[in-house]
Amino acid sequence: MEAALALEMPAAGVRERLAEFVEEVAERLPLRRQRENTLLYVRGLVEQGGRKSLQPTLFRLEETAARYESMQQFLADSPWDPTLVVRACAERVATEIGVTAWVVDDTGIAKDGKHSPGVKRQYSGTLGKIGNCQIAVSVHAVGGRGTLPLGWALYLPEEWCSDVERRRKAKVPAQAVFQTKPQLAASLVEQASAWELPAAPILADCAYGDDTAFRTRLHALEREYVLSVSAQLSVYGPETTFAVPERKGPTGRRRSVARPDGRPESVRALAARLPTRAWRTIPCRTTPAGEDVCSRFAFVRVVATHPVRSDCLAPRREWLIVEWPAGAAAPTDYWLSNLDEEQSQARLARLARLRWTIELDYRQLKGELGLDHYEGRSYLGFHHHCALVSCAHAFLTLERLCPKAPRLA
Repeated sequence: MEAALALEMPAAGVRERLAEFVEEVAERLPLRRQRENTLLYVRGLVEQGGRKSLQPTLFRLEETAARYESMQQFLADSPWDPTLVVRACAERVATEIGVTAWVVDDTGIAKDGKHSPGVKRQYSGTLGKIGNCQIAVSVHAVGGRGTLPLGWALYLPEEWCSDVERRRKAKVPAQAVFQTKPQLAASLVEQASAWELPAAPILADCAYGDDTAFRTRLHALEREYVLSVSAQLSVYGPETTFAVPERKGPTGRRRSVARPDGRPESVRALAARLPTRAWRTIPCRTTPAGEDVCSRFAFVRVVATHPVRSDCLAPRREWLIVEWPAGAAAPTDYWLSNLDEEQSQARLARLARLRWTIELDYRQLKGELGLDHYEGRSYLGFHHHCALVSCAHAFLTLERLCPKAPRLA
């Protein structure tokens, strides 16, 4: 999270290590020129400079016009798979950062015009309002020693998916169909779950946690999660029991779905009726100075309503985690988690409060490595750019964790 340590361009030793790292992660690319361009692009992202879009980057590196044409083709049209680079970086660096969770989120990238793939006027949490932007969904490993991107997917609004001419100009492949952000995120998690990475609970905000299909898919993948949910999310309380009803008469159809003996309620309503003894003040995060920060939490076993009532799935008990800080008029946050019943409350609270680290990752990826500087109008080019930014990020993480002289930054 402190990539600036290496951004002023490095001494020869750092350049050599950069070349070695890129050679290692790019060896899966089939063509020599692709591997050469990977090194040049990542070097441009890492070196100190202003805007990290292609033309100013090559100008700073004093490259020729011929190389500019080659790099344009490499980014926008060359059919190399960006997942190969992201995976190689992830498998190389994950063991170094002490992974404790995977975080799902999305970030807005402000754009002018209407030709960049996926761009439209839409709400972006990054902008804090509706604006003309692209939205990239991503998954990141986070640990005590750093963070690491595990995958990127550009969100394509429905109007883009149905516009043949727009798709053609932005080189959107035929297999790219409309998917919601939770669907994109679940696919990224499933993809990275097949790699040689430490498994860890999935964290996400309520835009993902409120999505029943997202939670169900993670559970089907046997992935643990601690997901923020909205106060109005409906659950069956801890006192609710479930049983399969008897069939009606000797000829009635045999029942197979368990039914509750009570009515559902919002998590806000459930939290409001919890007794005083349900609340505990426990540490939920540690400051950079090593000091524990505490808050007041309750932990209740509940069953989410929607999978039972709408999808006819078997009831599945989960943790409802509620934070109600001392002095606050009402609870401030709610989470659902499928971690097992024996989990310590301290671990659940720390995982619930860990998701914020993704904001530091986005800040570095944009502010220092130019994630939001890609100016091309190619769908594949956008994903190529994200993969190469991830490569630069991974290298700088290793430099920070394993510093070696000489260093000029």
